[in-house]
Amino acid sequence: MPTVPLAAAERYFRAALTRLQGLLDAQRPALDRAAALCTEAIARDGLVHLFGCGHSRMLCEEMAPRQGCFVGWHTLVELGLTFHNQIVGPNGLRQSLHLEKTPGYAEQILRNFAFGPHDVLIVISTSGIREVIVEMAEGARRRGLPVIGVVSRAHCELAKPAHASGKKLLDVADVVLDNGAPVGDCLLPLEGSRGKTGPFSTLGGALVMNLLRCEVAQRLVDRGIEPVFLPSHQFVGSRTVEEQLEYFYAQYAKRIAPLYARQG
Repeated sequence: MPTVPLAAAERYFRAALTRLQGLLDAQRPALDRAAALCTEAIARDGLVHLFGCGHSRMLCEEMAPRQGCFVGWHTLVELGLTFHNQIVGPNGLRQSLHLEKTPGYAEQILRNFAFGPHDVLIVISTSGIREVIVEMAEGARRRGLPVIGVVSRAHCELAKPAHASGKKLLDVADVVLDNGAPVGDCLLPLEGSRGKTGPFSTLGGALVMNLLRCEVAQRLVDRGIEPVFLPSHQFVGSRTVEEQLEYFYAQYAKRIAPLYARQG
Protein backbone atom coordinates (compact mmCIF):
# COMPACT_ATOMS: atom_id res chain seq x y z
CA MET A 1 0.00 0.00 0.00
CA PRO A 2 1.44 3.39 -0.98
CA THR A 3 2.23 5.85 1.79
CA VAL A 4 -0.46 8.49 2.14
CA PRO A 5 1.08 11.97 2.37
CA LEU A 6 0.06 13.59 5.66
CA ALA A 7 2.52 16.44 5.78
CA ALA A 8 1.16 18.40 8.74
CA ALA A 9 0.23 15.31 10.75
CA GLU A 10 3.71 13.85 10.31
CA ARG A 11 5.47 17.10 11.22
CA TYR A 12 3.45 17.27 14.43
CA PHE A 13 4.07 13.57 15.16
CA ARG A 14 7.85 13.98 14.80
CA ALA A 15 7.98 17.18 16.84
CA ALA A 16 5.86 15.70 19.62
CA LEU A 17 7.91 12.50 19.77
CA THR A 18 11.11 14.50 20.10
CA ARG A 19 9.72 16.36 23.10
CA LEU A 20 8.22 13.26 24.71
CA GLN A 21 11.54 11.43 24.53
CA GLY A 22 13.24 14.14 26.57
CA LEU A 23 10.69 14.37 29.39
CA LEU A 24 12.05 11.69 31.73
CA ASP A 25 15.80 12.21 31.85
CA ALA A 26 15.50 15.97 32.20
CA GLN A 27 13.59 15.70 35.46
CA ARG A 28 14.51 12.47 37.20
CA PRO A 29 15.33 14.26 40.50
CA ALA A 30 12.01 16.15 40.46
CA LEU A 31 10.05 12.98 39.66
CA ASP A 32 11.85 11.17 42.46
CA ARG A 33 10.89 13.88 44.97
CA ALA A 34 7.30 14.03 43.72
CA ALA A 35 6.96 10.24 43.84
CA ALA A 36 8.38 10.17 47.38
CA LEU A 37 5.81 12.74 48.55
CA CYS A 38 2.88 10.94 46.91
CA THR A 39 3.98 7.50 48.07
CA GLU A 40 4.31 8.66 51.66
CA ALA A 41 0.89 10.34 51.54
CA ILE A 42 -0.92 7.27 50.23
CA ALA A 43 1.02 4.84 52.41
CA ARG A 44 -0.06 6.79 55.51
CA ASP A 45 -3.75 6.82 54.52
CA GLY A 46 -3.56 10.34 53.17
CA LEU A 47 -4.57 11.72 49.79
CA VAL A 48 -2.85 13.21 46.80
CA HIS A 49 -5.20 15.97 45.63
CA LEU A 50 -5.16 17.24 42.06
CA PHE A 51 -6.27 20.70 40.95
CA GLY A 52 -6.34 22.27 37.52
CA CYS A 53 -8.56 24.78 35.79
CA GLY A 54 -9.37 25.18 32.13
CA HIS A 55 -7.85 22.48 29.96
CA SER A 56 -5.63 21.31 32.83
CA ARG A 57 -8.71 19.70 34.36
CA MET A 58 -8.18 16.85 31.91
CA LEU A 59 -4.97 15.83 33.66
CA CYS A 60 -6.81 15.59 36.97
CA GLU A 61 -9.25 13.21 35.29
CA GLU A 62 -6.31 11.33 33.78
CA MET A 63 -5.34 10.37 37.33
CA ALA A 64 -8.76 9.59 38.81
CA PRO A 65 -11.11 8.00 38.06
CA ARG A 66 -9.85 5.97 35.12
CA GLN A 67 -8.34 2.58 34.35
CA GLY A 68 -5.08 2.14 36.20
CA CYS A 69 -6.02 4.57 38.97
CA PHE A 70 -5.93 3.49 42.57
CA VAL A 71 -7.23 4.72 45.91
CA GLY A 72 -5.28 7.69 47.20
CA TRP A 73 -5.72 10.18 44.33
CA HIS A 74 -8.47 12.79 44.71
CA THR A 75 -9.52 15.48 42.24
CA LEU A 76 -10.53 18.99 43.30
CA VAL A 77 -12.32 20.03 40.11
CA GLU A 78 -14.36 23.25 40.17
CA LEU A 79 -16.90 23.08 37.36
CA GLY A 80 -17.06 26.87 37.21
CA LEU A 81 -13.39 26.88 36.24
CA THR A 82 -13.54 24.04 33.76
CA PHE A 83 -16.89 23.82 31.95
CA HIS A 84 -16.08 24.96 28.42
CA ASN A 85 -18.84 23.07 26.64
CA GLN A 86 -20.54 26.34 25.74
CA ILE A 87 -17.85 28.83 24.73
CA VAL A 88 -20.36 31.70 24.77
CA GLY A 89 -23.57 31.98 26.75
CA PRO A 90 -24.29 30.46 30.18
CA ASN A 91 -21.23 28.76 31.72
CA GLY A 92 -19.14 30.25 28.93
CA LEU A 93 -15.42 30.71 28.55
CA ARG A 94 -15.53 34.42 29.44
CA GLN A 95 -16.91 33.63 32.89
CA SER A 96 -14.48 30.80 33.52
CA LEU A 97 -11.46 32.89 32.55
CA HIS A 98 -12.72 35.69 34.78
CA LEU A 99 -12.96 33.34 37.76
CA GLU A 100 -9.36 32.21 37.22
CA LYS A 101 -8.30 35.82 37.81
CA THR A 102 -10.42 36.39 40.92
CA PRO A 103 -8.35 36.87 44.11
CA GLY A 104 -9.71 34.89 47.04
CA TYR A 105 -11.55 32.31 44.97
CA ALA A 106 -9.00 29.60 45.74
CA GLU A 107 -9.51 30.05 49.47
CA GLN A 108 -13.24 29.44 49.07
CA ILE A 109 -12.44 26.15 47.34
CA LEU A 110 -9.96 25.05 49.98
CA ARG A 111 -12.31 25.87 52.86
CA ASN A 112 -14.56 22.98 51.81
CA PHE A 113 -12.07 20.34 52.88
CA ALA A 114 -10.53 19.07 56.10
CA PHE A 115 -7.12 18.14 54.72
CA GLY A 116 -5.19 15.45 56.54
CA PRO A 117 -1.68 15.70 58.01
CA HIS A 118 -0.16 13.54 55.27
CA ASP A 119 -1.95 15.01 52.24
CA VAL A 120 -0.26 16.46 49.15
CA LEU A 121 -1.60 18.81 46.47
CA ILE A 122 -0.66 18.67 42.78
CA VAL A 123 -1.49 21.93 40.97
CA ILE A 124 -1.54 21.65 37.18
CA SER A 125 -1.22 24.72 34.97
CA THR A 126 0.76 25.08 31.75
CA SER A 127 1.24 28.82 32.26
CA GLY A 128 1.45 28.70 36.06
CA ILE A 129 0.51 32.35 36.45
CA ARG A 130 -3.22 32.68 37.14
CA GLU A 131 -4.39 34.03 40.47
CA VAL A 132 -6.39 30.94 41.40
CA ILE A 133 -3.42 28.69 40.61
CA VAL A 134 -0.94 30.64 42.74
CA GLU A 135 -3.42 30.98 45.60
CA MET A 136 -4.35 27.28 45.56
CA ALA A 137 -0.68 26.44 46.02
CA GLU A 138 -0.15 29.07 48.72
CA GLY A 139 -3.33 28.09 50.55
CA ALA A 140 -2.37 24.43 50.53
CA ARG A 141 1.08 25.18 51.89
CA ARG A 142 -0.40 27.27 54.71
CA ARG A 143 -2.39 24.17 55.63
CA GLY A 144 0.78 22.08 55.73
CA LEU A 145 0.43 20.31 52.37
CA PRO A 146 3.49 19.90 50.16
CA VAL A 147 2.72 21.23 46.69
CA ILE A 148 3.80 19.68 43.40
CA GLY A 149 3.43 22.00 40.41
CA VAL A 150 3.03 20.74 36.84
CA VAL A 151 3.81 23.48 34.34
CA SER A 152 5.47 24.27 31.06
CA ARG A 153 8.69 25.55 32.56
CA ALA A 154 9.59 27.36 29.33
CA HIS A 155 6.25 29.18 29.23
CA CYS A 156 6.01 29.89 32.96
CA GLU A 157 9.51 31.35 33.15
CA LEU A 158 8.81 33.70 30.26
CA ALA A 159 5.24 34.70 31.16
CA LYS A 160 4.53 37.89 33.08
CA PRO A 161 3.08 37.21 36.55
CA ALA A 162 -0.66 37.79 36.86
CA HIS A 163 -0.90 37.62 40.66
CA ALA A 164 -0.49 40.87 42.57
CA SER A 165 2.35 39.33 44.58
CA GLY A 166 4.39 38.83 41.43
CA LYS A 167 4.59 35.11 42.13
CA LYS A 168 4.07 32.21 39.76
CA LEU A 169 3.48 28.52 40.46
CA LEU A 170 7.23 28.03 39.97
CA ASP A 171 7.81 30.27 42.99
CA VAL A 172 5.42 28.58 45.42
CA ALA A 173 5.58 24.85 44.58
CA ASP A 174 7.86 22.55 46.58
CA VAL A 175 8.51 20.39 43.52
CA VAL A 176 8.06 21.37 39.86
CA LEU A 177 7.40 18.91 37.04
CA ASP A 178 7.69 20.11 33.44
CA ASN A 179 5.18 19.02 30.80
CA GLY A 180 7.69 19.98 28.11
CA ALA A 181 5.40 22.31 26.18
CA PRO A 182 6.96 25.26 24.34
CA VAL A 183 6.02 28.88 24.92
CA GLY A 184 2.46 29.20 23.64
CA ASP A 185 2.01 25.39 23.72
CA CYS A 186 1.57 24.80 19.97
CA LEU A 187 4.27 23.02 17.99
CA LEU A 188 3.17 23.38 14.39
CA PRO A 189 3.54 26.46 12.20
CA LEU A 190 1.36 26.21 9.12
CA GLU A 191 2.48 27.02 5.62
CA GLY A 192 0.49 29.97 4.35
CA SER A 193 -0.86 30.92 7.77
CA ARG A 194 0.31 33.14 10.61
CA GLY A 195 -1.28 30.79 13.14
CA LYS A 196 0.08 27.68 14.82
CA THR A 197 -1.64 24.52 16.00
CA GLY A 198 -0.70 21.15 17.46
CA PRO A 199 -0.69 21.87 21.22
CA PHE A 200 1.64 19.67 23.24
CA SER A 201 0.78 20.22 26.90
CA THR A 202 -1.86 17.47 27.01
CA LEU A 203 0.54 14.86 25.60
CA GLY A 204 3.44 15.93 27.78
CA GLY A 205 1.32 16.45 30.86
CA ALA A 206 -0.37 13.05 30.55
CA LEU A 207 3.00 11.35 30.16
CA VAL A 208 4.41 13.09 33.24
CA MET A 209 1.35 12.25 35.32
CA ASN A 210 1.50 8.59 34.29
CA LEU A 211 5.23 8.44 35.00
CA LEU A 212 4.37 9.66 38.48
CA ARG A 213 1.44 7.26 38.89
CA CYS A 214 3.48 4.21 37.85
CA GLU A 215 6.40 5.11 40.08
CA VAL A 216 4.15 5.64 43.10
CA ALA A 217 2.34 2.34 42.50
CA GLN A 218 5.61 0.42 42.36
CA ARG A 219 6.98 2.13 45.46
CA LEU A 220 3.82 1.24 47.38
CA VAL A 221 4.13 -2.41 46.33
CA ASP A 222 7.81 -2.35 47.34
CA ARG A 223 6.67 -1.26 50.81
CA GLY A 224 4.24 -4.16 51.03
CA ILE A 225 1.17 -2.02 50.31
CA GLU A 226 -1.11 -3.36 47.57
CA PRO A 227 -2.80 -0.45 45.75
CA VAL A 228 -6.58 -0.74 45.43
CA PHE A 229 -6.99 -0.37 41.68
CA LEU A 230 -10.11 0.55 39.76
CA PRO A 231 -10.82 -2.66 37.80
CA SER A 232 -11.71 -2.67 34.14
CA HIS A 233 -15.48 -2.27 34.29
CA GLN A 234 -15.92 -3.01 30.59
CA PHE A 235 -16.34 -6.74 31.30
CA VAL A 236 -20.11 -6.56 31.51
CA GLY A 237 -21.75 -9.22 33.62
CA SER A 238 -18.60 -10.37 35.38
CA ARG A 239 -19.38 -11.03 39.04
CA THR A 240 -15.70 -10.77 39.94
CA VAL A 241 -15.41 -7.34 38.34
CA GLU A 242 -18.57 -6.15 40.08
CA GLU A 243 -17.16 -7.26 43.42
CA GLN A 244 -13.86 -5.52 42.71
CA LEU A 245 -15.72 -2.36 41.75
CA GLU A 246 -17.69 -2.36 44.98
CA TYR A 247 -14.49 -2.90 46.95
CA PHE A 248 -12.84 0.02 45.13
CA TYR A 249 -15.84 2.27 45.85
CA ALA A 250 -15.85 1.31 49.52
CA GLN A 251 -12.13 1.89 49.95
CA TYR A 252 -12.28 5.19 48.07
CA ALA A 253 -15.20 6.40 50.19
CA LYS A 254 -13.39 5.39 53.36
CA ARG A 255 -10.26 7.27 52.30
CA ILE A 256 -11.99 10.55 51.42
CA ALA A 257 -14.51 10.56 54.28
CA PRO A 258 -12.26 12.60 56.66
CA LEU A 259 -12.14 15.40 54.06
CA TYR A 260 -15.74 16.24 54.94
CA ALA A 261 -15.44 15.86 58.70
CA ARG A 262 -15.63 19.61 59.16
CA GLN A 263 -16.01 22.73 57.04
CA GLY A 264 -14.64 26.26 57.08
